[in-house]
Amino acid sequence: MNYVVSTTSGALSDAIAELVGKAVSLASNAAETMTLKRQYRQTVSELSGLSGRELADLGLNRSSIHAAAYEAVYG
Repeated sequence: MNYVVSTTSGALSDAIAELVGKAVSLASNAAETMTLKRQYRQTVSELSGLSGRELADLGLNRSSIHAAAYEAVYG
Protein backbone atom coordinates (compact mmCIF):
# COMPACT_ATOMS: atom_id res chain seq x y z
CA MET A 1 0.00 0.00 0.00
CA ASN A 2 1.16 3.45 -0.83
CA TYR A 3 0.07 6.35 1.28
CA VAL A 4 0.35 9.89 0.16
CA VAL A 5 0.58 12.63 2.73
CA SER A 6 -0.73 15.85 1.38
CA THR A 7 0.01 19.14 3.09
CA THR A 8 -0.18 22.62 1.85
CA SER A 9 3.10 24.46 1.78
CA GLY A 10 1.65 27.10 4.12
CA ALA A 11 0.81 24.54 6.79
CA LEU A 12 4.24 22.95 6.52
CA SER A 13 6.06 26.26 6.72
CA ASP A 14 3.91 27.26 9.72
CA ALA A 15 4.83 24.02 11.48
CA ILE A 16 8.52 24.52 10.73
CA ALA A 17 8.37 28.12 11.94
CA GLU A 18 6.71 26.99 15.17
CA LEU A 19 9.39 24.35 15.76
CA VAL A 20 12.18 26.81 15.08
CA GLY A 21 10.55 29.31 17.44
CA LYS A 22 10.36 26.70 20.19
CA ALA A 23 13.99 25.71 19.65
CA VAL A 24 15.13 29.34 19.87
CA SER A 25 13.05 29.84 23.01
CA LEU A 26 14.52 26.72 24.59
CA ALA A 27 18.07 27.84 23.81
CA SER A 28 17.36 31.33 25.15
CA ASN A 29 15.90 29.94 28.38
CA ALA A 30 18.88 27.63 28.83
CA ALA A 31 21.32 30.50 28.34
CA GLU A 32 19.45 32.66 30.84
CA THR A 33 19.38 29.83 33.38
CA MET A 34 23.12 29.29 33.02
CA THR A 35 23.78 33.00 33.46
CA LEU A 36 21.69 33.17 36.64
CA LYS A 37 23.37 30.07 38.08
CA ARG A 38 26.78 31.60 37.37
CA GLN A 39 25.76 34.82 39.12
CA TYR A 40 24.45 32.85 42.10
CA ARG A 41 27.68 30.85 42.45
CA GLN A 42 29.76 34.02 42.14
CA THR A 43 27.66 35.79 44.78
CA VAL A 44 27.98 32.83 47.18
CA SER A 45 31.73 32.73 46.56
CA GLU A 46 32.17 36.44 47.21
CA LEU A 47 30.05 36.39 50.37
CA SER A 48 31.88 33.31 51.61
CA GLY A 49 35.17 35.17 51.28
CA LEU A 50 34.07 37.85 53.71
CA SER A 51 34.97 37.74 57.38
CA GLY A 52 32.35 37.22 60.06
CA ARG A 53 32.58 40.89 60.98
CA GLU A 54 32.07 42.01 57.36
CA LEU A 55 29.06 39.71 57.05
CA ALA A 56 27.66 41.13 60.30
CA ASP A 57 28.05 44.64 58.89
CA LEU A 58 25.82 43.49 56.01
CA GLY A 59 23.32 41.97 58.42
CA LEU A 60 24.29 38.42 57.44
CA ASN A 61 25.89 35.39 59.04
CA ARG A 62 27.48 32.33 57.49
CA SER A 63 24.25 30.34 57.56
CA SER A 64 22.37 32.98 55.57
CA ILE A 65 24.85 33.31 52.70
CA HIS A 66 22.99 30.98 50.33
CA ALA A 67 19.61 32.58 51.06
CA ALA A 68 21.02 36.08 50.56
CA ALA A 69 22.70 35.09 47.29
CA TYR A 70 19.49 33.46 46.05
CA GLU A 71 17.47 36.58 46.89
CA ALA A 72 20.03 38.84 45.23
CA VAL A 73 20.07 36.86 41.98
CA TYR A 74 16.55 35.49 41.62
CA GLY A 75 14.62 38.17 43.47
